[in-house]
Amino acid sequence: MTATSDPAERLALVLAEGGLQRMTARVLAALLFTEQETMTAGEIAEALTISSGSVSTALKSLTGIGLIERVPAPGSRREHFRIREGAWATLMSNQNAVVTVMRDAAEQGIAATGPDSPAGRRLAEMRDFYDYLWREMPALIERWRADRAGSR
Repeated sequence: MTATSDPAERLALVLAEGGLQRMTARVLAALLFTEQETMTAGEIAEALTISSGSVSTALKSLTGIGLIERVPAPGSRREHFRIREGAWATLMSNQNAVVTVMRDAAEQGIAATGPDSPAGRRLAEMRDFYDYLWREMPALIERWRADRAGSR
């Protein structure tokens, strides 16, 4: 890899600690740190010295959550990948499903433990937090997009 391999590997570790599979985190870091506009699966495998199967699994995962995309490469028969424009806002938008699941789980917990119990009060704070995220996340993402569009 390049001189940026240490920061890329550190980022991959942080992403893995945050819940991403280790190889998926490494592939994402490689795509973030590359000086190329796009990379093929083979280039990623070579840069990271990992198997093509690991790269393929990681690319499917990253494509599925909306962080990367396949792009046409004139004159090439291989698939090329890059980080999607607006990937981070898309990822957070997709997290709304997680927010709903967490909020619903808290609500079910409150129903099971009672709202006035110690557990019910803790779960109410969790529910209220996820309610707040649900209400605020779309506006926050739109403000970010507007700020980003204004700075270009």
